[in-house]
Amino acid sequence: MSKSDYYELLGVQRNADEAELKTAYRKLAMKYHPDRNPDNKDAEAKFKEINEAYEVLSDPEKRRLYDQFGHAGVNQNAGAGGGFSGFEGFGGFEDIINEMFGGGFGGFGSSSRNRNAARKGKDIRVDLTLEFEEAAFGKKQSIEFFRTEECDVCHGEGNEPGTSTHKCNTCNGTGEVRYSQRSLFGESISVKQCPTCKGKGETFEQACRQCKGHGIIKKRYAKDIDIPAGVFHGANMQLRGEGDLGQNGGPRGDVIIVLRVKPHKHFTRDGNDIYYDLWITYTQAVLGAEVMVPTLDGKAKFTIPEGTASGKQFKLKGKGVPVLNGYGRGDQYVKINIEIPLNLNKKQKEALMAFDEEMTGKKAAPASVPEESKSTKGKKNDKNFFDKLKDTLS
Repeated sequence: MSKSDYYELLGVQRNADEAELKTAYRKLAMKYHPDRNPDNKDAEAKFKEINEAYEVLSDPEKRRLYDQFGHAGVNQNAGAGGGFSGFEGFGGFEDIINEMFGGGFGGFGSSSRNRNAARKGKDIRVDLTLEFEEAAFGKKQSIEFFRTEECDVCHGEGNEPGTSTHKCNTCNGTGEVRYSQRSLFGESISVKQCPTCKGKGETFEQACRQCKGHGIIKKRYAKDIDIPAGVFHGANMQLRGEGDLGQNGGPRGDVIIVLRVKPHKHFTRDGNDIYYDLWITYTQAVLGAEVMVPTLDGKAKFTIPEGTASGKQFKLKGKGVPVLNGYGRGDQYVKINIEIPLNLNKKQKEALMAFDEEMTGKKAAPASVPEESKSTKGKKNDKNFFDKLKDTLS
């Protein structure tokens, strides 16, 4: 089933700014929030759709990819270590939802049940630049990034080994505090994380010297990956379970590898096809020639037929980019461009004029035309060979 357009889902124009997107999202989120529509599967599905739309359009890079490639640009279901996908997990709507509903609603609120539930760790973004050929044919690549690991001194406990902990006096050991506040639906109770113990329910006699009481530290991590053949500029690879540690026993986040492809000195790319401009002489265009042209596989012989016009395009079948996670390759297109010789010497000009006379049966006009002849109105002037040649090739 095809997915709905994200702009239409939020009811905004394609040039909507950040403020317009947020306003539209808030309005729809309030209308379709599950706590306002209990046991309503349609409302729940609609709520998920608008969350997905806002996640993409509120992120400049995701929005650029969506505008250029549609849903395929932010959700490519293939690739190494779990596949190509959008940047799941970078965004989040808890702040907006809590702002609207006072933080006390089950779906996004801060109840004890939800706060102590297992939570997935944060995603990590890694930017990787590839050469044109590396994107075309793929490669093995080692990447490095920092991610959270359990502190190897306190083993995640947060306190200095050998020291004791005690119940937090602020939250009385619950890990959360309650506030009474007014929202759009009247007075509500907002449950938030305890600012003293950060939700742990206990405080330390002495915090761990290495992690400063957090129980986790940042460490450099290396990972070998396989970049598949046929990836494109702006695509992203998702390495599932390689990101930051989760909370309360939750799974690790993911690593999102955003690919950047350098321009090529010879080729331009459109999908799986590549394009190359070949410059030849007028003589080669008229008489034909055999030349060498660059391809992704190295130089190849290419035959220019007699009488080839400037702008003519030829196809080298199967010389393009391999199909991503598929079979076969695109094609290479060679576009002919004819060079007009400049600053000819006297001998060269005479040879061309002799050629023109041979072709037309008339003596070629001199290269310089008197000024009065140029300004004569109503008089028909025969163009010389050079003028005809420029008209033909322009």
